Amino acid sequence: MYCIRSVTGDLYWIGGNDRQSTLFESAHPVPRGMSYNSYLLMDEKTVLFDTVDRSIQSQFFENLEHVLDGRRLDYVVIHHMEPDHAATLGDLMLRYPDVVIICSKKAVDMIHQFHCTDSQNIRAVREGDTLETGRHHITFYEAPMVHWPEVLVSYDSTDKLLFSADAFGTFGALNGVLFADEVDFDRDWLDECRRYYTNIVGKYGPQVTSLLKKLSALDLQIICSLHGPVWRKNLDYLLDKYRTWAAYQPEVQGVLIAFASVYGGTETAASILACRLAELGIPVEMHDVSMTHPSYVLSDAFKYSHLVFASTTYNNGIFVTMENLLHDIASHALRGRKVAFIQNGSWAPASAKLMKQLLEPLKDMEFLDQPVTLKSSLAPGQEAELEAMARRLADSVHGVQPQSEEAPAPQKPKGFICKICGYILESDVLPPDFVCPICRRPASDFEPLS
Repeated sequence: MYCIRSVTGDLYWIGGNDRQSTLFESAHPVPRGMSYNSYLLMDEKTVLFDTVDRSIQSQFFENLEHVLDGRRLDYVVIHHMEPDHAATLGDLMLRYPDVVIICSKKAVDMIHQFHCTDSQNIRAVREGDTLETGRHHITFYEAPMVHWPEVLVSYDSTDKLLFSADAFGTFGALNGVLFADEVDFDRDWLDECRRYYTNIVGKYGPQVTSLLKKLSALDLQIICSLHGPVWRKNLDYLLDKYRTWAAYQPEVQGVLIAFASVYGGTETAASILACRLAELGIPVEMHDVSMTHPSYVLSDAFKYSHLVFASTTYNNGIFVTMENLLHDIASHALRGRKVAFIQNGSWAPASAKLMKQLLEPLKDMEFLDQPVTLKSSLAPGQEAELEAMARRLADSVHGVQPQSEEAPAPQKPKGFICKICGYILESDVLPPDFVCPICRRPASDFEPLS
């Protein structure tokens, strides 16, 4: 049975919702499901804008056949070849062998790759090419790397409507609604919209900014994305969010604390820091990275101006869930954040240095002071170090410049480190007959602390 909604007088939403898959792209949790949008224009020529994921193909084809009501399908516009939108293109070509496929030149090869077919009805378009359907006049714009290289968006100047591909999308099933003004978007959808942007498109901020510049010259009244609700009111709200995200600007002047704790010592330190920040009136968000999927933490890293990463040292490295998160943040090219570290290690704390190394290549990152170092758990008196870190973070959030006097450089610890297990011998002299108490290696496997 068909399930459709009208977008305008002759444009119909004929997509569907997947509420059974737990992951999107086999990576991102979608506890509220996922919508896959497709639109059908019923003008003198009929035009289908994108197909859908295989998970909802039966519903999609029922919707398509119902709206066509016996008419031929003249065109299908493929804005984006990713299978969550184009997996059913092969089936569509079998059902409608005379349909003309409109796509970018780069998408032509992808059609062959994904569907192993050499359709003779492909029209490759470039920036500025147009399609006349009768009442409607559609212009195509290239949007490379938003978020694949073949992406197009198209603008219907008749209805002042943009088909935006993956741009302006969001996680979540539509649940009967179609338009963003039918929901409390800021309360119920914004977090999933941000999580979608940061995880799917977030790496490509410069390319998104380039697309936004193109769109600024258009009179936009409606935005039809391939995921999530259609926008027909208050478009500036959504466009402003995208400008902020694409520029890597934080939405909240506050602190995100992400921690990885094995036996609770690191978590306690992170919690004390959060309490001191809250007492200073600083907005704080916390995530246990062993319990929270990295897609949520990445989203908040884009949201907050200041980041604190707290991790135990594990196998002479970073605890695995924290290391995975930091690789994820680095691969999404986050920039312009102020960062502090808390490290823990019962005999060789090293995680702060290693965490910093992963983030140093990112642009415009500022690292605040020395890390707070725990050995197993907070020692008596170390609360003062966390209070000092909280004050420095609060001053930075408020834009207060640090004291001009330079603090004396901390003395480097003296001693020797085992190259095998990381055990540190705090001593000025390494006895030649010394044996590592952890891994039982001889003195020849030790080196001076750098």
